[in-house]
Amino acid sequence: MSSGGSMSRRHRKDVESGGGSSGGFPDYEAAYDPFDIVRTKSASVDRLKRWRKAALVLNASRRFRYTLDLKKEEEKKKIIAKIRTHAQVIRASYLFQAAAGKANGTPKGPPSHVPTGDYDVGPEQLASMTQDHDFSALQKFDGVNGLAEKLKTNPDKGIHEDESDILDRKNVFGSNTYPRKKGRSFWNFLFDACRDTTLIILMVAAAASLALGIKTEGIKEGWYDGGSIAMAVIIVIVVTAVSDYKQSLQFQNLNEEKQNIQLEVVRGGRRVRISIFDIVVGDVIPLKIGDQVPADGVLISGHSLCIDESSMTGESKIVSKNHKSPFLMSGCKVADGYGTMLATSVGIHTEWGLLMASISEDNGEETPLQVRLNGVATFIGIVGLVVAVSVLVILLTRFFTGHTKDEKDNIEFIAGKTSVGDAVDGAIKIFTVAVTIVVVAVPEGLPLAVTLTLAYSMRKMMVDKALVRRLSACETMGSATTICSDKTGTLTLNLMTVVEAYICGKKFNPPNKSELPSGIVSLLIESVAQNTTGSVFLPEGGKDIEVSGSPTEKAILQWGVNLGMNFEAVRSESSIIHAFPFNSEKKRGGVAVKRTDSEVHVHWKGAAEIVLAACTRYMDSNEQLVPLDEATVEYYKKAIEDMAAESLRCVAIAFRPLKGETVPTDEEELSKWELPEDDLVLLAIVGLKDPCRPGVREAVQLCVKAGVKVRMVTGDNLQTAKAIALECGILGSKSDATEPNLIEGKAFRALSEAQRLEVADRISVMGRSSPNDKLLLVQALRKIGHVVAVTGDGTNDAPALHEADIGLAMGIQGTEVAKESSDIIILDDNFASVVKVVRWGRSVYANIQKFIQFQLTVNVAALVINVVAAVSSGDVPLNAVQLLWVNLIMDTLGALALATEPPTDHLMDRHPVGRREPLITNIMWRNLLIQAFYQVSVLLVLNFRGRELLHSQHKPNDHAIKEKNTLIFNAFVFAQIFNEFNARKPDEFNVFKGVTKNKLFMGIVGLTVFLQVVIVMFLGKFTTTVRLSWQLWLVSIIIGFISWPLAVVGKFIPVSEKPFSEYFTDILTCGTLRRKNEESSRRNEDDS
Repeated sequence: MSSGGSMSRRHRKDVESGGGSSGGFPDYEAAYDPFDIVRTKSASVDRLKRWRKAALVLNASRRFRYTLDLKKEEEKKKIIAKIRTHAQVIRASYLFQAAAGKANGTPKGPPSHVPTGDYDVGPEQLASMTQDHDFSALQKFDGVNGLAEKLKTNPDKGIHEDESDILDRKNVFGSNTYPRKKGRSFWNFLFDACRDTTLIILMVAAAASLALGIKTEGIKEGWYDGGSIAMAVIIVIVVTAVSDYKQSLQFQNLNEEKQNIQLEVVRGGRRVRISIFDIVVGDVIPLKIGDQVPADGVLISGHSLCIDESSMTGESKIVSKNHKSPFLMSGCKVADGYGTMLATSVGIHTEWGLLMASISEDNGEETPLQVRLNGVATFIGIVGLVVAVSVLVILLTRFFTGHTKDEKDNIEFIAGKTSVGDAVDGAIKIFTVAVTIVVVAVPEGLPLAVTLTLAYSMRKMMVDKALVRRLSACETMGSATTICSDKTGTLTLNLMTVVEAYICGKKFNPPNKSELPSGIVSLLIESVAQNTTGSVFLPEGGKDIEVSGSPTEKAILQWGVNLGMNFEAVRSESSIIHAFPFNSEKKRGGVAVKRTDSEVHVHWKGAAEIVLAACTRYMDSNEQLVPLDEATVEYYKKAIEDMAAESLRCVAIAFRPLKGETVPTDEEELSKWELPEDDLVLLAIVGLKDPCRPGVREAVQLCVKAGVKVRMVTGDNLQTAKAIALECGILGSKSDATEPNLIEGKAFRALSEAQRLEVADRISVMGRSSPNDKLLLVQALRKIGHVVAVTGDGTNDAPALHEADIGLAMGIQGTEVAKESSDIIILDDNFASVVKVVRWGRSVYANIQKFIQFQLTVNVAALVINVVAAVSSGDVPLNAVQLLWVNLIMDTLGALALATEPPTDHLMDRHPVGRREPLITNIMWRNLLIQAFYQVSVLLVLNFRGRELLHSQHKPNDHAIKEKNTLIFNAFVFAQIFNEFNARKPDEFNVFKGVTKNKLFMGIVGLTVFLQVVIVMFLGKFTTTVRLSWQLWLVSIIIGFISWPLAVVGKFIPVSEKPFSEYFTDILTCGTLRRKNEESSRRNEDDS
């Protein structure tokens, strides 16, 4: 197999990788080759239509089953538009009625009360209120608190963690699921398999043959010819349908896994993680940036909460939510801020539920490999079609000119003497053979083998903690040349603890309450408790405290608990009046809190050097505010550098006291108020330790060996990033830690586009990067020809995840926005899992190449044998039924055996395969030509000299020919069985390595051998074969066995690194240039 060649060559082949929204290169080749689509992620509808029209297809419903259904996509858009319009009409109608109500002094109330269960409110009332955004109805319930009371829940503590209560709520208000359209039944797949053009023709031919046979020979003997073809076709249809049906079930399971979002709810005062499907009416749900609103509901409390409602309204407008506009719609995303909501409607009672129930989940999505294989299948099919037509013409000509003899050496057709029935019967048999050659020649299973191996790989990747959202990403990952990885949680364990702190100008390791002045402890605890999106739950009975939130939040909250913080008590002593949620651009977040003495404190927390730059004073051990002079600032800067060098994340905590009159009191003014972020008082700088993940260094080294460069892109301090990069092997040594290997986000951002393209390839670590810096790096790398995989977890990572060739979202820390923009979700947030995805991606490509090599060998051998025999003797050794059996071995069983090979370590010993590298490599051409030449030579010798070699000249002519043809058929099948082992390892000598671990492969080989024995020994009437002696069985096995040593010898033959296809291109180019030169010189001569 191709090793991928040098980086420069790979980049040249991957010019289209610079495409996408970043603008890249013109798509010249696409105009000439409809199958040349290396990136289906953003391919236009016209290009998708073009390759479909160009493909030679025998069964369109089956071939295009797992491609994007363009018609269904249009229908889906219309349904979504209709439901959105419906939602907007309802709201407009409500606003009109509300305005009319105000004019008449009779505001509209909630729908009439229908008592439901033990609750004072029904699901219809709640659904009507939230869908119509009916504020007056909410007021009739006495606001959110009154509604919570009617729903028997607590706005702070949520519902009880009581199974019977949850079940009761589901019975009364429904569950958070919607009726899904049923998957296709087995009978649908059976019907699809029947729609193959050639199989339909064969069935018609079988019916005609059956009728003629019964008419001429009687029902006892006459049904065999037609009946055997019909049975063979039925077996092919059933096996195909079973294989396709099982495949569809795998996709169905993966779809359900994709929709099963995990999120936090508050139950019994504690935050618990549950499935979105388990949310019930009355649940209190915390919301933060990037979350999906999981049900319809009303806002309990929120700070700067903004919702992106485009998924429901179709308008990309960010809507601010507050107590005047409290209604939240399921399916929308949190664009900014944080808050808590009360779930009022779930499942089918929400607009989102209606929308999801109206559209079916479509697995359709072509992958680049699938498109290319359709091109290969089309080329092979055209060749096969030409061969089949040639065979048909030759055989019919020989038949009707009296050159064809039967088994008894009698001329089959004599003009004027042979009956019409016999003539038609003979013509049908010839026609059946020609059609069967088309069945074997057109490799319908080749593009479908991609889907088969992807379905298998996706199922296995779930075990390796990777959930594939886009099929194409699975195979594209095998071509990845670089991985841009986050640091926190991906390369590190995401288990943070505060290990160092600088407070009052002193260093503590870490400090406890007794070492610090009480005033500072009080301010620190207030800051930690209020300026957080996490929470602390104290269970009854003296159990361990439960801390929830992001790893950074959890570490700081735990430190606060160690300082004596009572979370609930501190939060009740002061109230948040305004918040600035943590922002990855500004690298800090803050809150303004109003204390019981009416004093307002603004608390900030964020990147140490950024917060330190905004401080003008610090609090000393006497609780006095001391100006930050140059020496103290340098002391703190040195402290940050020292902690960063020890790979600690540095976070600064600061505050600023405000006088009451400078703080707005009106809610509208408060929402527009910007928190003061200068003249701050530094309280503490803390160092958080997040150790490297075990095995991450080995995973990085494996990537390096595989030709995949790992780059760290982190929002952390550059020194912290450098320390971690050295620890996990991204930087080889300290001497590598120089620009541009090590660069800050703002420095990269400041470069011109040309400069970015120049330095991008050399960057190993980017520190203090914003999501936009990550996007710029991805665009630069793609433009210089890299196939880029990017990890991301935040909402702002979405553009980079979408722009990358493969977007990898984190399953634990990732927001729903990031996950929806990604192609693959890494369920355990572990870099080692990312490397496993690379292995699986390469495995997909390798398995397809194994199957291509195996199938083309069978194609070439079967076609050549039948064509040569037809042209020379007017008869074919492999009849229709035998060819259908070979087709079954080759297409369905072969694909199952070879497309489901698990990945091996050998795959990571080679460089990535360029996306325009030829599918059939020089090594594969060598292997398949050697095997095909051997099989054709041996079987043609048996065809023309078989009777002499078998010493059967003295036997009856009919039996001798059948025995010879049976041996050819048997030897041909065994040659494929033995060659199936060779196809497992195209570029390795030991083809048996790991074979016993692949039970499916061994099972299919065993089944093929068993069925071949049954066919030859017991089904001779149907397959036109005779029983073979044990000697001839041995001959068949030896013929097959020789392919093993032949394959070993063949692997010693060196092959050129330059693909064979390029030689033909060069010859054609030279020929074209020569013709142009000749024409030019002729024109010059004519002119002169």
